[in-house]
Amino acid sequence: MNTSRSSDMLTPQAEKVLRIQKIQDFIFHKSTLFFALSVLVALVGIIISLIINAWPALSEFGLGFFFTIEWDIINGQFGGLIAVFGTVVTALIALLIAVPLSFGVAVFLTETCPVPLRRPLGTAVELLAAVPSIIYGMFGLFIFAPLFAEYIQPALAASLGQVPVLGYLFTGAFNGIGILCAGLILAMMVLPFIASVMRDVFEIVPPVLKESAYGIGCTTWEVVNKIVLPYTKTGVIGGIMLGLGRALGETMAVTFVIGNAHKLSASLFSPGNSIASTLANEFGEAEPGLHYASLFSLGLALFAITFIVLAIAKVMLARMEAGQGKKT
Repeated sequence: MNTSRSSDMLTPQAEKVLRIQKIQDFIFHKSTLFFALSVLVALVGIIISLIINAWPALSEFGLGFFFTIEWDIINGQFGGLIAVFGTVVTALIALLIAVPLSFGVAVFLTETCPVPLRRPLGTAVELLAAVPSIIYGMFGLFIFAPLFAEYIQPALAASLGQVPVLGYLFTGAFNGIGILCAGLILAMMVLPFIASVMRDVFEIVPPVLKESAYGIGCTTWEVVNKIVLPYTKTGVIGGIMLGLGRALGETMAVTFVIGNAHKLSASLFSPGNSIASTLANEFGEAEPGLHYASLFSLGLALFAITFIVLAIAKVMLARMEAGQGKKT
């Protein structure tokens, strides 16, 4: 009967608590909004600063800057194709090697690994992810590169190097350092990242789903393929994108083993360059002018590559979810 006036019948203590809750909710909402907007402001600020500093080179060379191989500091002629090519190729090599291995590690740790070994092996993978990149670079230059030149490169040249067309990728001098070596070191670096994410998302699959599949006679591979992967596809792709992001932006490890040569070659054995290694080697000594602006243009290119990769991943996820919705 008098329920409309129930709010007027609150005790002073209850009204005080209600006011405090409203103030707390207001502060919480505005604080989270501020944090979210600060990320957006920082992103926009980075883009604007890159464009402003890269503008002299972009206005001088135009979009042709990203498709030109010449990098002549003395004569003021710059092109970013070599660095962009090295960045993309080394990252793709890293993913081609790291993703299958990471998947195998994650499946083993979550499905077939003996329980006493599960925690030690999982901790070892996480420790590998925590190793600083310069350690990987030192390992690559002083230990892996000599072994790579003495054993792996001759084997690749004698096998894959004899295949028509494909053989061009595995020709040249066996000097250890180069595009392929950098890609392999990147694969070692991103593998624990991707494997850790895959393991974590595989572990969130409800046990009842897997137990039901095993109960009707499914093999381990069938459970992983039909149950685990569809349930965790978003997390798996997210882990791969995390690894790709590190591979694209990695600096010190790549600088140690890529060769740092402004040279474009079809051979993966030849030395090359990447955007990150070019910035690391030349940014400290660059003088204001076209050289300085060209380095910022490379940074802008790296930002664009990362954005395109993330956009493609989002589109893939959206299409996968739409296809799953149609099936259901």
